[in-house]
Amino acid sequence: MGNMNDNILLIMIAGALAMLFSFWKTAWINKQSQGNNRMKSIGGSIADGAMAFLKAEYRILAVFVIAVAFILGYANSGRSDSSAMISLSFVVGALASGLAGFLGMKVATKANNRTTHAAESSLAMALNVAFSGGSVMGLSVVGLGVLGLGGLLYIYSNMYGFESYSVVSMVLNILSGFSLGASSIALFARVGGGIYTKAADVGADLVGKVEAGIPEDHPLNPATIADNVGDNVGDVAGMGADLFESYVGSIIGSMVLGSSILVAGGMDLNFVILPLLIAASGIIVSIIGTFMVSVKEGGDPQKGLNQGELGSGLIMVGIIYLLIIKILPESYSQGGISYNSIGVFYATVIGLFGGLGIGKITEYYTGTGTKPVKSIAEQSMTGPATNIIAGLGVGMQSTAIPIIIISFSIMGAYYFAGLYGIAMAALGMLANTGIQLAVDAYGPISDNAGGIAEMSELPSEVRERTDKLDAVGNTTAAIGKGFAIGSAALTALALFAAYMVKTGISTIDISNPMVMAGLFIGGMLPFLFSSMAMGAVGRAAMAMIEEVRRQFREIPELKKALEIMNLKDKEDWDEEDLRVYNDALGKAEHGRCVEISTESAIKEMIFPGLLAVITPVLVGFVPRFFGSDQGPEILGGLLAGVTVTGVLMAIFQSNSGGAWDNAKKMIEEGIVVNGQKLKKGSEAHKAAVVGDTVGDPFKDTSGPSLNILIKLMSVVSLVIAPLIK
Repeated sequence: MGNMNDNILLIMIAGALAMLFSFWKTAWINKQSQGNNRMKSIGGSIADGAMAFLKAEYRILAVFVIAVAFILGYANSGRSDSSAMISLSFVVGALASGLAGFLGMKVATKANNRTTHAAESSLAMALNVAFSGGSVMGLSVVGLGVLGLGGLLYIYSNMYGFESYSVVSMVLNILSGFSLGASSIALFARVGGGIYTKAADVGADLVGKVEAGIPEDHPLNPATIADNVGDNVGDVAGMGADLFESYVGSIIGSMVLGSSILVAGGMDLNFVILPLLIAASGIIVSIIGTFMVSVKEGGDPQKGLNQGELGSGLIMVGIIYLLIIKILPESYSQGGISYNSIGVFYATVIGLFGGLGIGKITEYYTGTGTKPVKSIAEQSMTGPATNIIAGLGVGMQSTAIPIIIISFSIMGAYYFAGLYGIAMAALGMLANTGIQLAVDAYGPISDNAGGIAEMSELPSEVRERTDKLDAVGNTTAAIGKGFAIGSAALTALALFAAYMVKTGISTIDISNPMVMAGLFIGGMLPFLFSSMAMGAVGRAAMAMIEEVRRQFREIPELKKALEIMNLKDKEDWDEEDLRVYNDALGKAEHGRCVEISTESAIKEMIFPGLLAVITPVLVGFVPRFFGSDQGPEILGGLLAGVTVTGVLMAIFQSNSGGAWDNAKKMIEEGIVVNGQKLKKGSEAHKAAVVGDTVGDPFKDTSGPSLNILIKLMSVVSLVIAPLIK
């Protein structure tokens, strides 16, 4: 136990370093100038809106956490293979996930107007501020994940001892509650944040850009503040919760499978502790990677971000090799098959490169200027219908290569290291989560910075710098979504394998009609879940559209200013026109739009979230009431179905939405098609805006939420496994 405790303490120190780094970066951001009074006011409104949403969301989730903790404690009390302490793990996991989202969004809303102000002086400074804000999110996620798991493992291992397989198995059952807590918060955060951001975005785009003909992020648009708030609640807090869940799930799945490995006929705890040691090492490497990110004035921010990601990735490969060679025995067996330690390294690296491959394919299908995206822009010339058809086609096509990469990753990892190899492949993909999430969270901060520059009517060169950062942010967001989907697939499979170990199932027979029924129900769930999410966005967006129209219609100052903007270019305004415009500034009722998005998101997120939690429980337990002991097998079929269709639907929706978005941006930048220049305000642009509006809930609500759906259902199944076997 002595060596075990020493390793756990080292792991917790790494988690503490991540938090100290986050606090240091937060303090540095706080010292940066917020710009002029108008910028301060806009930044403050965005921060207040984001916090108001988070408080409303967490009040609802607190009730859910308390109720589930009570049920978990009662169901597992007095069992030899589990304990009521699982409720403590669940609560700590939920609190850690919620705290990571809170810290990340708090700093992101501080960094946005500071990035805008930094862009007034240089691109390099603006990148530094935006990325620093993102790094707080990234390091908070990995720090709290490792601290939470390490701390609980330290407590439980000393409470129960780690002397036999049955005790280790019980401790890991209790620890899996942490992953369930993280997953539950993640789903609600993703769904709620996604509904919020898309309701605001659709209202701002359709009424502001299409109907009123005013630019994006214009200060006269009542939905602009809500739209900027949405970037934070959806793409910062939501993405953070998503990857927190994958990160924690991959670690626990690896630990459970590691406990089933035999070395010389007995258990080797090194296979259990290795995933946490890799995660702890990833924290140190991610911190090093943040210092590699830089850009010169006029340079490409993407290259600066790539330096950090690729540099830290290469270092991580070396550290993983050293850890595996040092602490794992040369050979082991799992499921009656012999493997060697170098195979574990190969499996882990396969996952790491598989994630990079999926990211690159995602970039091809969603990036500005690529052939698929250009084809959507071209087909916008004949109207919204052909734009939408083209976007759907690109999204469907984009599923092929990522699925092949995932399939080869699974087969390769299993070949080299069995089921443990699959779990380690998922962990390898997520080893550098700290810097990967930092790069991803940088995107919405840059997007907000551009919006603040527009609303503050700063000089064009400022907006050019923020747009340069934002364009890179769109690419990193698309790659991040691809990465999140790939990691979700491997994490879900690792949790699925852990579930089979816990239930004692060796095979799932799809020729069994009951299992086939579970398979079909599981395959249906991502479609039902997506329909709920899309319907929720539609209903929330309708309320937002009506509110923006009402304000444009009923607020006299806004109405007069819009009439002038539609009649004359700004350079042709006289003094009276300028007076009318200035009178309209500050008249838009931004707060009402924030309220509508918040109320809609909170109300609409509950049922889809409960669906994901309750379905595995029903499928696992209900067969008992009919005298059947096939509950574990049927639930296994359900998990197989939801994983396959969930991954496919997630890739399709995320990439369709990303492609539609960048096709619109290509037209706004002035693409030439068949000798005709397409630009803002053209019929092709209006068609592209409609396509982008359809794609927004695809890429920011239902698509990303499916990542969490498949993982949450797997972890719920893992938690209830001792109760249904």
